Amino acid sequence: MATVLSVSGSPSATSRTGRLLRHLDRQLTAQGHEVIPLDVRTVPAEALLGADPRHPAIVEAAELFARADGLVVATPVYKASYSGVLKALLDLLPQYALVGKTVLPLATGGSVAHVLAIDYALRPVLSSMGAAHIVQGWFTLDKDISVREDGTLVLAPAVAEALHPIVDQFSAALGHRPVLAAAG
Repeated sequence: MATVLSVSGSPSATSRTGRLLRHLDRQLTAQGHEVIPLDVRTVPAEALLGADPRHPAIVEAAELFARADGLVVATPVYKASYSGVLKALLDLLPQYALVGKTVLPLATGGSVAHVLAIDYALRPVLSSMGAAHIVQGWFTLDKDISVREDGTLVLAPAVAEALHPIVDQFSAALGHRPVLAAAG
């Protein structure tokens, strides 16, 4: 199957965004995909804010992007857009780092007013980086994601039910990636 880079753009180690993303990672793994998690918050601040694409941490991240057949990019919505830490990383990657990739954009937020952040903020940057196919994104309200004391993720039933076809659509799209002509 495909290699999927699962990118959490949340700056928080205990974020609902990250927990939701890791939940989807397990679904993708169960479907036979190799999933590589990348929490952008773990990339050293000096690498992100120093704007040096040659920093070893940025080079390593770029290699993960290059290796992946597809990406799941998840972010909390802040100020009607994706997170700054995600923006900082995307800005340091090669301009066409997503060429030939299938991408599933995900977002979480506190209000349905943020639902358009996927289509008006995140999707354009993913497209500008050359993504071959950006599947239907998914937005989840923060109130629909909770965590039990034991760390178990609990999704509102309607969200849990709706996510299965989203993950299936992404998985199917990974199997139908276009073949890119070799540069020459």
